[in-house]
Amino acid sequence: MTKEIARICMVSDFFYPNVGGVEEHIFNLSQCLISMGFKVIVVTHSYKDRVGIRYMSCGLKVYYLPIKTFYNQCVLPTMIASLPLIRYVLIRENITIVHGHSAFSALAHEVMIIGKLMGLKTVFTDHSLFGFADTSAIITNKFLEISLANIDHCVCVSHIGKENTVLRARVHHSRVSVIPNAVDTKVFKPDLTLRTQNRIVVVTIGRLVYRKGIDLLAQIIADICPKYHDVDFMIGGEGVKRALLEEVVSSRGLQNRVTLLGPLPHSQVCKVLNKGHIFLNTSLTEAYCMAIVEAVACGLEVVCTKVGGIPEVLEPRLVHLCEPSVAKLSEGLEKAIALVREGKGVSAAERHKAVAKAYNWKNVTCRTIIVYTAALSYPQLNFRSQQANYLKSGVWPFLLVTSLMYIFLHALNWIIPNLKIERAKDFQNKNKCQ
Repeated sequence: MTKEIARICMVSDFFYPNVGGVEEHIFNLSQCLISMGFKVIVVTHSYKDRVGIRYMSCGLKVYYLPIKTFYNQCVLPTMIASLPLIRYVLIRENITIVHGHSAFSALAHEVMIIGKLMGLKTVFTDHSLFGFADTSAIITNKFLEISLANIDHCVCVSHIGKENTVLRARVHHSRVSVIPNAVDTKVFKPDLTLRTQNRIVVVTIGRLVYRKGIDLLAQIIADICPKYHDVDFMIGGEGVKRALLEEVVSSRGLQNRVTLLGPLPHSQVCKVLNKGHIFLNTSLTEAYCMAIVEAVACGLEVVCTKVGGIPEVLEPRLVHLCEPSVAKLSEGLEKAIALVREGKGVSAAERHKAVAKAYNWKNVTCRTIIVYTAALSYPQLNFRSQQANYLKSGVWPFLLVTSLMYIFLHALNWIIPNLKIERAKDFQNKNKCQ
């Protein structure tokens, strides 16, 4: 695969200024690909007044499309309304591979479907795990099955994530690869001077939503603060469950003990982590959890729920794994508090060294390039073959939707031919990223 052939569009509803594992993954992978000479852009929806084109490190171009969110920071997948704009961006940037991220992202699925209809290669990275029994999971799994019916290749961040994706989306296992997340250990490194000496700070960073276990976190705060008067909580992130945390803080009079930082810029995450002694993750479902890797890289004790692919991520000596309940997480947190007070456990330097050895973005990027090479080698499916694959999902009305999209694309090709769309100039500087 030549670098000129692979021009990649990363797409997801979740990107900066939002904070989370998906955002970190997209940003760091994009930076490494640019440093290796590939062209990469990011497509996401607008965030408040952040609309249009923005540039990040190494000239990474980000399209903040003027599309409003519908639910849980995701857009409404109309399939038709945003098609002209998405087509224009993909043509203007000479994209050959559309790389969608997160099963929760409606925009990622929409752009992948449009890209496939335009004859582009599509790759999807699944960062999450789903069940099979509840109504929400059934609907999401069926939508994922439809969306990935014509995918060229899938990437999962853990082996249990791969099994989960193969089962719920019915993707053939030969087209699913496992590539774990990583962390930039040159950025995420211990700085013990930022820690307070007479207080123990418990840090939590992530989206404040139900699946991140914020209900558990709220009760843990209510239980731990009265019991340990030298323990404070520092919480970064935004989401619908912030109101619950604010209610607990207000009703228990914990304004001086619990700090809600709100959404954090990427440049501040490491600094916040280094202010803490313990990192607490209360997720109810997680395929990998990059946050705990970053926390260990900064030398923190980590207390985490034992769910999904998390047991695969860190060796036992670096993490306290607990069942997803208030009692078990509180027990694990108390053990971590005792270790911090006694100065025992694995040192910050040793934790950082272990993460640097096990996870690095160069390795992840090289393995992702292999996936891109495989995707480019697969034969292109015509519209009839794509429709046949969609029909296998059993949702035949979706064929009407894709047929309308196909007709609309041809109409746009006639009204505004591809050759009349001005091609974007490249300003990415790989030398500054090395």
